[in-house]
Amino acid sequence: MVVRLARRAGIFVLTAWVASIIVFTLLAILPGDVARTMLGVQATPEAVAALRTELGLDRPAPLRYLDWLGGLLRGDLGVSYVTHQPIAPEVFEHLQVSLILVVSAMIIAICGAFPVGIFAAWRQGRPDGTVISALSQIAVAVPGFLAGLLLVIVFAVTLHWLPASGWAAPIEGAGPFLSHLILPALALGLIQGAILSRYVRSAVLDIVAEDFMRTARSKGLTPFRALLRHGLRNALIPVVTVSGIELAALFVGAIVIETVFVVPGIGSLLVSAVQNRDLIEIQGVVMVIVIMVLLINLLVDLLYAVIDPRLRSAR
Repeated sequence: MVVRLARRAGIFVLTAWVASIIVFTLLAILPGDVARTMLGVQATPEAVAALRTELGLDRPAPLRYLDWLGGLLRGDLGVSYVTHQPIAPEVFEHLQVSLILVVSAMIIAICGAFPVGIFAAWRQGRPDGTVISALSQIAVAVPGFLAGLLLVIVFAVTLHWLPASGWAAPIEGAGPFLSHLILPALALGLIQGAILSRYVRSAVLDIVAEDFMRTARSKGLTPFRALLRHGLRNALIPVVTVSGIELAALFVGAIVIETVFVVPGIGSLLVSAVQNRDLIEIQGVVMVIVIMVLLINLLVDLLYAVIDPRLRSAR
């Protein structure tokens, strides 16, 4: 187990380093001049050159990368080209909002996917099971922003139950916080839950056909109790893999949902940085998202050993 943990940690560090090179290189080769964009087309060449020197853009790219990487290791993402404020505090403040939204959406997805997937597998070939499978397949095809708009029309515009946009921090009270969280979390979680339910259904169907399940039933257990006692643990292995991918996808999907619901998360910060062509802030935000995705993958790998004893090292 220790060797597996060390190996996965090494892969995590190596992947993050390669990702930092890719992110920096892609943004460095973008056409256009940041200094010229900031000063406008009427700026003189002398003013543009002075601003490039002030921002450090006249230095060689390898040196700029090493400085940025060193700051990244210290938790310093640099200073914004537009606001001239440190980027790290702003990124982590917005990241907290995104984490609340993503975790809430993942809870909704899991709570909906497991009962729906198990029911669809258990009732396979019957009318109710077929209807559930068809509805989940239709939900998979619905874009997240469309689900958000439909939820706004129903619950905010028509019923006036929930606010259509905005955000309230938890310190402002449970009522305002939950009322602003429900719609974006539902819009983000329901679609991912539909996708996850398809994998749960497939995993349960595969497990039910295994020999050990027939053995459990032959010992007197009902099919459903055999599934609960012996089948679900084995079905969790592929589902955990998909759940990790889904959780990583939620961070990407949150960019759209935060824009639709005007949620001040890291996705909204990224969109604002792109609009302002604040490349240093874009680098920091993208790198934080990459690290979060890599951490999710690392956690999924470690969960394998917890769920499947065969993956644990022998004493």
